[in-house]
Amino acid sequence: MRLRSLTLACCSLTALALPVCGMAPHAALAVSHHHAPAAKATQASPAQPEPDDMIIAVVNSIPLTKRDVDNRGKLFALSTGLPVSDDLMARLRPQIIRQMIDEKLRTQEILSRHINIAPEQIAAAIENIEKRNGMPAGTLRNHLAQDGVSLTTLIDQLRVQIGWIQVLRQELGPRSRVSAGDIAQRQAALKREEGRTEYEISEIFVKVDDPRHAEEELAFTNTIIDELHKGAPFPIVAAQFSQSQTALDGGSMGWVQEDELDPSVVDIVRRMPVGVGAVSNPITVPGGFLIVTLNGKRIVGKEMGHMVNIRQAFIAFDAPLDPQHVTPQQEAALQKAMQIIQTTHNCEAMEAVNKAAGEKRPSDPGELPLERLNPQMQSVLAELPVGQVSRPMVSREGIDLLMVCSKTEKNFSNRSPSEIADQLMNERVEQAARQLDSDLHRRAMIDLHVKLKGA
Repeated sequence: MRLRSLTLACCSLTALALPVCGMAPHAALAVSHHHAPAAKATQASPAQPEPDDMIIAVVNSIPLTKRDVDNRGKLFALSTGLPVSDDLMARLRPQIIRQMIDEKLRTQEILSRHINIAPEQIAAAIENIEKRNGMPAGTLRNHLAQDGVSLTTLIDQLRVQIGWIQVLRQELGPRSRVSAGDIAQRQAALKREEGRTEYEISEIFVKVDDPRHAEEELAFTNTIIDELHKGAPFPIVAAQFSQSQTALDGGSMGWVQEDELDPSVVDIVRRMPVGVGAVSNPITVPGGFLIVTLNGKRIVGKEMGHMVNIRQAFIAFDAPLDPQHVTPQQEAALQKAMQIIQTTHNCEAMEAVNKAAGEKRPSDPGELPLERLNPQMQSVLAELPVGQVSRPMVSREGIDLLMVCSKTEKNFSNRSPSEIADQLMNERVEQAARQLDSDLHRRAMIDLHVKLKGA
């Protein structure tokens, strides 16, 4: 987590962003919405459904209802893009309840400290989600409504995430400022570590309250692993279910060395393939279970890569793309994209094209680390000659065209002072958050109206 910026506080809906796919002329991207299958009719009388306002738990006199839990489950289904069956939701439900209890405690702490989350902060977070997903401003509410998710569910989650950052800033006090001396000390330590291996890891941490009875938490951890194997995006699942502060960064731990990891994690990551989306089995660590994925591996002091400076032009569709019913405007947009490919030969012209199209997306996304982009983008940019427009990349919202302006080699292992400051801050925040969460639970009065092991 970054106290300076809300890097992934809006991460729970990042997966709404459609994958960018290169397409041949007149081809279209198939987009499907997954819904849980309807229950089959039986001759037996159906069981009486539980009312939406049924109280699941009472947290310091504040009720948590079935509606709250169900809505969070729907948000998970939408954000992962995977079908969520009744059986899966039944397996996720205990952990959703635990996490929503944690959120209730955090909300009460936010209120007790008189921290006010301004509507503008919520609006900015929602706008960030829309921009990240290439959605026109103000359309997220309708997008959620189509999948039966109340916007309030997302707003409540964002409010807790934003407020909790401010709570931790207060809790850290003077320690929320990283001094030049702190950075210099870490730089000296890194210099001494040159030649050793370090790993870029993402994690999902599942807390276990009672190690003697961890069967339910282990079953939940295995359920999450199953969903990751089916294609659920790791950062999204981490943002929704990990109980580590790294959840706010999509589970990213950044670059860590072996002596910073639990020995059982070291044994796993040494044998894991890099950057292919492989996920570990449950790893038993102090306090719970860990799922990890290995994003990168390098020798301290040496990691050569490339920075690419690009320009993009985006041609928006007048309506979301339906591959079965392509509109005349969408056909015209594709023809325009093909014309741009043939007539645009430098970055200044590419920028002019995007501005003429209304600059729906920034013309200059800034320098990008090529080897750290997703494989799809790497495949587009790695072999693209400087000054040449890429093939059309079609999404539901429109057509993207990219051009490489320059490509330079860089040693990525040379961490900047700001990167070191972020890592130091992450360590302090994680420690403060775990301590405060533990204190809140110890002082809380929690009355569970459902059977939940370990609570």
